[in-house]
Amino acid sequence: MARTNSFTKRSLINKANSTMVVATATAAFILVFTGVAGKSLFSQLSYQNKVINVKKTALKQLKTDLQARDKLQQAYRAFAAGNPNILGGNPVGATQKDGDNAKLVLDALPSKYDFPALATSLEKIITDQNLGILGITGTDQEADQASKQTSPDPQPVAMPFQLQVSGSYGSIQSLVDVLLRSIRPFQIQTVDLSGDESSMSALISAQTFYQPGKNLQIKQEVVK
Repeated sequence: MARTNSFTKRSLINKANSTMVVATATAAFILVFTGVAGKSLFSQLSYQNKVINVKKTALKQLKTDLQARDKLQQAYRAFAAGNPNILGGNPVGATQKDGDNAKLVLDALPSKYDFPALATSLEKIITDQNLGILGITGTDQEADQASKQTSPDPQPVAMPFQLQVSGSYGSIQSLVDVLLRSIRPFQIQTVDLSGDESSMSALISAQTFYQPGKNLQIKQEVVK
């Protein structure tokens, strides 16, 4: 009988120890899981807060940009519709001083490299001064400039050329004056004259400019 009681007590103790081990292991697992899960949730919460803050900043900047866009559109329309234009001419006329302001600005500093168009403009200017055209030369760099038609920070690009004309001294002088007063900037570097006052030839070395259009750099930001 004593042995039975002793065996029963030992069984109860072993059972109690087993129950305690299981309870302790379960508590430890719950504690570890809770810590890991809590850390993960905190990290996710912190990340989501960063994302929300970045989105708020981007939204605020977008609203500012949209307001600036609207103001720019209003200013552009008012500028383009100016009458008289910036040269004192008629916005819908056909003389050298006529045209709307937007067109005049593009004529002053084109946004595309176009040497053939420049040569055509120079030809008209020369013939308007009653001069004969002996040659319009220059290096057509269209292939080199093709990749530079837009830039985040555009700067004027020189377009050198040479004119060889014939006529009276007064007509040549008038040509130089027209180039210097043109809405499109021309820098005359050298003028070589030969002949007499009534029949003269001139070799003019000069350059004008174009300025690439500005592009907007839209980028994506990774939130870490």
